[in-house]
Amino acid sequence: MRILLAFAVAWFALAAIPTSTAVLPAAVGQSAPEFTLMDHEGKTHSLSGFKGKFVVLEWTNFDCPFVRAHYNSGNMPSLQKTYTEKGVVWLSICSSAPGNEGYWEGDELRSRMERMKSTPSAYLVDAEGTVGRLYAAKTTPTMYVVDPGGILIYAGGIDDTPSTAVDAAPKARNYVREALDLAMAGKPVEVTYSRAYGCSVKY
Repeated sequence: MRILLAFAVAWFALAAIPTSTAVLPAAVGQSAPEFTLMDHEGKTHSLSGFKGKFVVLEWTNFDCPFVRAHYNSGNMPSLQKTYTEKGVVWLSICSSAPGNEGYWEGDELRSRMERMKSTPSAYLVDAEGTVGRLYAAKTTPTMYVVDPGGILIYAGGIDDTPSTAVDAAPKARNYVREALDLAMAGKPVEVTYSRAYGCSVKY
């Protein structure tokens, strides 16, 4: 009897938890988890605010040699420019904790963005690592593409060539470009997931 009573109490306790507040981790083919972050200039951005547009999420760390290779080669700035001009929202996200590699703020961050020629729609600060963990971002760069309906259609590495060489990116198969071009043309994305490579996110 006591066992049944304990089971009933536990069941009612679980039933009382509002399921609408549950946040599921990122999964290709599912709705991209909602988040709200502040950019480096103090403006707040929510993913849901960009519904109706393609959105790229780029986990970044300017001190990571893999990230630097994509910027110094011009690969990442070119992608940002090409697709933001086509109406894509490009959100660079830094999940480095304060005091850890990659965390910068104020004038130093602005200076680094200028040197890297980084021009995303917004550079978002995830200093507590909440959004990074929600999206299971383990390395920089890790890339995600969200379609206008809010569905995650690509997750993983930027391309198929894990290298810190500046001349590697132009020869690589760029999965982000490919996913955007196909999806924007109304065609199915061929590669929806790949293994991300790079430096560990400095949570």
